[in-house]
Amino acid sequence: MLRQITLIGVGLIGGSLVLDLKRHKQVQTVYGIDLDSENLNRALERHVIDRAFGEICAEAISSADWVVVATPVATLPSICAKLATWLPEHAIVSDVGSTKVSAIEAFRQHLPRHFARCVASHPIAGSDRSGALAAQFALYQNKKLILCPHEQQDSACLNTVAKLWQSVGAHTHIMPADEHDEIFAAVSHLPHLLAFAYVHQMLDHPKGAHYLDFAGSGFRDFTRIAASNPEMWADIMLANQSSMLDLIAAQQNQLAYLSGCLKSGNKAALRDYFQAAKQIREDWGDKQ
Repeated sequence: MLRQITLIGVGLIGGSLVLDLKRHKQVQTVYGIDLDSENLNRALERHVIDRAFGEICAEAISSADWVVVATPVATLPSICAKLATWLPEHAIVSDVGSTKVSAIEAFRQHLPRHFARCVASHPIAGSDRSGALAAQFALYQNKKLILCPHEQQDSACLNTVAKLWQSVGAHTHIMPADEHDEIFAAVSHLPHLLAFAYVHQMLDHPKGAHYLDFAGSGFRDFTRIAASNPEMWADIMLANQSSMLDLIAAQQNQLAYLSGCLKSGNKAALRDYFQAAKQIREDWGDKQ
C-alpha cells in the first residue's frame, strides 16, 4: 500500500484510477491538485481525493510516493519543472497522456535527476465526460494500459506502476514510445480528427443546420468523439504532428479512390471496398 498519491488534474482518468486504488486498499491518502476550485470541492465530496490544493506546492508533493499527472499533454513540461523543486527522492512520477515521445522528453528535460523514476503510461479508456464528477469505479477493468520505458528507466519503478494499474483491472503492455505514438495516431487521434472535420463540414455548409435536424443514430455514433475536449485534442494533434500529417495524406488517398469510383459509377469497386472494411470491423469486434 502506498502512503500517498498526489494526483495533478482531478478528472475522469486520474479520478477513476484513485477511486479504484482506494477501494482495493492500494493507497492510504490521495492529495488532489487542480486549478478549478469547484472541481476540487466535487472531488472532496465524492471522496475521490482526501485533501485539495489549488497549485503545486511543498505540502502537496514532498511526501508523495507516486505523483500522477493527469492533465493535457502540453502542460506536462511546465508541471515537471514545478515538481522538481519539491519532489522527494523516493517518489515515482507518471503521466496518463496519449503521446509518449513528448512525455518522455518532458521528463528528461525538466526532471533530469529524477528521470529514472519517471514512467510514461497511457490507459486506453475514457469518455467525452470530464471533471471529478466523471470519475467512476471499474473504468479500467479489462482495459489496456501502455507503458513506454525509456533508456534510463528504473525497472522497479516500472514494475510498481504496472502492478498498481493491474490492481484496478488493467492489462499492461510495454512498447517503445515512438511505436506507441504511431499506433495511437492511427487508432485514436485520426478518428477524432475525422469526427471534428465531419462536424465542421456540416457547420460550414449553408444548409448544414437544416441537415442536422434529420440526423439520426449514424450521425450520433460517428460524431460522439467530436464532443471531446477541444484544448486537449489540439495539444495531442500537435504533439503527434508527424504521424498525423502522414495519416491525413493517406486518408486523402482513400477519399480520392472513392471519389474515382463514384465518378465512374463503379459499383463493384465500391461494394468490394465496403465489404473489406466491414470484414475488418467485424473481426475486430469479435476480439473485444
